[in-house]
Amino acid sequence: MTTKTLDQHIETSLDIAGGKPRIAGHRITVRDIVIWHERLGKSVDEIASDYGLTLADVHAALAYYFDHRADIDKDMADGQAFAESLRQATPSKLKHKLNAGKN
Repeated sequence: MTTKTLDQHIETSLDIAGGKPRIAGHRITVRDIVIWHERLGKSVDEIASDYGLTLADVHAALAYYFDHRADIDKDMADGQAFAESLRQATPSKLKHKLNAGKN
């Protein structure tokens, strides 16, 4: 089952992108757009151009984010916490080799 919102620009589907809201017809999630725009400082024009999206797609993703900010921010924080737990559980082979070379 697919649910479309924001004038057909954003959709969710349980079998694509883990059910996360995404640009309709793409695997690019709202979360991706937010990270590129809010955290990496890419302009709406850059995102649209770099990923073959329309300006309306990118603006719809940002509008969706602001309407669902708490949920998406929590999802991003959970992802960061998971990545950090993996980093701590799996030592860097490169750091190990670099440190071994110093001795």
